[in-house]
Amino acid sequence: MLEKPDVLKILKESGAYLEGHFLLTSGLHSPQYIEKFRVLERPERASVLCEELARRFADDEVNVVLGPAVGGIIIAYEVAKQLGARAIFAERESGRLCLRRGFVLGEGDRVLVVEDIATTGGSVGEVIELVKASAADLVGVGLLVDRSGGRLSFGVRTEALVSLEIEAYAPDECPLCRKGIPISQRGSRGLGAQTIVYG
Repeated sequence: MLEKPDVLKILKESGAYLEGHFLLTSGLHSPQYIEKFRVLERPERASVLCEELARRFADDEVNVVLGPAVGGIIIAYEVAKQLGARAIFAERESGRLCLRRGFVLGEGDRVLVVEDIATTGGSVGEVIELVKASAADLVGVGLLVDRSGGRLSFGVRTEALVSLEIEAYAPDECPLCRKGIPISQRGSRGLGAQTIVYG
């Protein structure tokens, strides 16, 4: 069983826990960033984290694990492998998450939604809506990292391996911008790792 210090140790040893000035996918700014792919690129470390997520839902008869592209694909696959379930993912089409590639959810499916990092929970909420629009049952949500400090609520059992109280600011209220600190934009919907200087 992994506890919060164990998870943080894995993130830090992987170089996934970064400090600086970051533009998040949500549009918010933050002095910390979890670069999930530094841990996901190491199968032995990702497997340990996903095994813990799977353990927390081992008694829930999950037969489908669903994650949003891109990072959620790896997590869905590994958690599904641990649970003996099917792994599928949602991807963006015309700006909205949807199921493609012949993936379907139907009656009798018990779905666990997984995500790597959640700040506002937007992507997780979109995936949950896909499940609710089907005949499948939503079992719960599993997160590697909850950046909201436990404030996220999806209306269903949610398990986060670690919950962090990381500051996030609206761009017009960001103290890092006011200090003229260059910002790094990261994430799959942005420009990748690119430094942007404001002011």
